[in-house]
Amino acid sequence: MKNLFILVLLSFSFYSCKNESKLDANQIINKSIEVSGGAHLKNSTIDFDFRDKHYTAIRKQGKFRYERTFHDSITIKDVLSNSGFQRYVNDELVEIPDSMAVKYASSVNSVHYFSVLPFGLNAAAVNKKYIALVKINDQAYHKIEVTFNEKGGGEDFDDVFLYWVNTTSFKVDYMAYSYAEDDGLGMRFREAYNERFVNNIRFVDYNNFKPKAGEANLNDLDTLFENNELDLLSKIELKNITVN
Repeated sequence: MKNLFILVLLSFSFYSCKNESKLDANQIINKSIEVSGGAHLKNSTIDFDFRDKHYTAIRKQGKFRYERTFHDSITIKDVLSNSGFQRYVNDELVEIPDSMAVKYASSVNSVHYFSVLPFGLNAAAVNKKYIALVKINDQAYHKIEVTFNEKGGGEDFDDVFLYWVNTTSFKVDYMAYSYAEDDGLGMRFREAYNERFVNNIRFVDYNNFKPKAGEANLNDLDTLFENNELDLLSKIELKNITVN
């Protein structure tokens, strides 16, 4: 009887542990947002430099204002907010065609979006799917697919993303995405490095890769990375980061 009790207790403990470790895609992404400083991001002002442009993101109580400023012979400031897109030239608001406004807005949003990932992946228009438990360089990862609804998903709602979330730290160490090109699909695979926390918010830089071969499957990019079958295309580096 005593042995039976111990067996039942062990079985219950095993079942409980198994259930506790079984997380779905939403729970994994929410945990990743949490450990990356998501709570601090909701009401913050972030400044950084990327390549030859300066970026400012102001988030407060669900409202946002994303800015991009750069200089040539003139000073151009692009502003994307809940109200839409505006362009200023030498501090004066200028009118631009709708087609160009969409293009500029997408460009501004893209940089700000990537700068604070995985923040934003719990939005209503985001769909998450658990793909598999995989290993990259002997580290285990939750492989999560992210797609977007057409409504609320932005201009490039049909892009597909993959995130590799570290099973220990719950940080995103790798990501990949496919996007439409004139002659088919383009693909990128990014490896995070240079992690730092600024006022409790995680920032990383990325090695930005593309497949060596002309055609590849998005789901295979982690395997291609391990087999050294990706070409380093560029580095994504954020500089002079401040958070208030």
